[in-house]
Amino acid sequence: MYRNAIKKLIKWKLDKNKKPLIFLGARQVGKTWLLREFGKTEYRQMVYVNFEDKNAPKSIFMENFDIDRIIAGLNAFANLKITPEDTLLVFDEIQAAPHGITSLKYFYEENPEYHIIAAGSLLGINLHPDESFPVGKVNFLNLFPLNFTEFLLAAGENGLVELLEKHDWELVNSFSTKLINYLRYYFYVGGMPEAVQNFVQTRDWRQVRKIQNEILTAYERDFSKHAPKEIVPRINMVWRSLPSQLAKENKKFIYGVVRDGARAKDFELAIRWLVDAGLLLQCYKISKPALPLAAYQDLSVFKLFHNDIGLLGAMSKLSAKTIIDGNDIFTEFKGALTEQYVIQQLKLNEDLAIYYFSADDSSSEVDFVVQNEEDEVIPVEVKAGENLRAKSFKFFCEKYKPKNAIRTSLSDYRQESWMTNIPLYIIENYFRA
Repeated sequence: MYRNAIKKLIKWKLDKNKKPLIFLGARQVGKTWLLREFGKTEYRQMVYVNFEDKNAPKSIFMENFDIDRIIAGLNAFANLKITPEDTLLVFDEIQAAPHGITSLKYFYEENPEYHIIAAGSLLGINLHPDESFPVGKVNFLNLFPLNFTEFLLAAGENGLVELLEKHDWELVNSFSTKLINYLRYYFYVGGMPEAVQNFVQTRDWRQVRKIQNEILTAYERDFSKHAPKEIVPRINMVWRSLPSQLAKENKKFIYGVVRDGARAKDFELAIRWLVDAGLLLQCYKISKPALPLAAYQDLSVFKLFHNDIGLLGAMSKLSAKTIIDGNDIFTEFKGALTEQYVIQQLKLNEDLAIYYFSADDSSSEVDFVVQNEEDEVIPVEVKAGENLRAKSFKFFCEKYKPKNAIRTSLSDYRQESWMTNIPLYIIENYFRA
């Protein structure tokens, strides 16, 4: 299974000024598998330590941070001779080793020649108690569920991916029916590696849903295992309210949907925990589409999305029959799945700042407004089907006159005088870093 993140890992390896790499991502998005592949293909040898294993040398960082002593201990654990230039050191679930994260600072300052990747879910890393985080001493890389392009590759559709990569829109349009069919599959299967692998091997919808439900159950068990006990009930309430939040016409997060009479202060910590864990994606409202967008964000108004469209469908009990019911899958939850899909694809480009816009007088609303690395502000309107009436979006564009405006839908690629229509199956490729 090919993952685009392998390119970023290779780039990190070749960087003469690299620092120890912290590889982040929610559980079950494929971090361990990818690191093993990277170590196997790019290095002569790899020392892999999962600090959640009972036999792992969890105390190796506790006495002191003498790098020679630590390397000697790893040599003994792995029963090999670590050589800095051709050995990859992988510290998986590093949050389970006391002072493991802190040790990265000393590797960088004292022995930067070692190639070290520390992996772990955000469930542990962002909230590990009594830990000195090595600010400025590490690099970061996030891994997300498979995007639509990776899904096509997993399904063996290398030719379609090649077309998308070339940006030959006229030729891409001629394959729109096939691409839309695969998009329907992706809306149901999502991007969790185990679900994708099962789908491409069996095309068994029920088995895919079983896998997704098992992942959701594992996530909920992690709440009790990793989160502060006092906020676990509220984490569960926020988590389970997500389908209802996104089913609304206005998808703004409403605390009252979680519990009658609830207020922000009751659930702020629970929401922050889920976002930091990589299980939810948060998108804030801006009051004005001007640079920098962060200066105009309203931290009290936001939308929450899942980390994976397939898992959202499983939480929402979305039936597999929608796959064969034409475009019904794209209108479930009044477009919620489509917005979920789009923000997942946009999030893959970490150079994008992603917000949404809603005028105070309700005269216009735009699903997403992004600021790219060139400081260009681009509104993105999401349409679930091929009904492209968008008075609110046009009003926004006439008022603020963005240089580029994007509408993404099931319709073919085409440019109009005031905006460009980008098919949903192209949107990740279009905004790729």
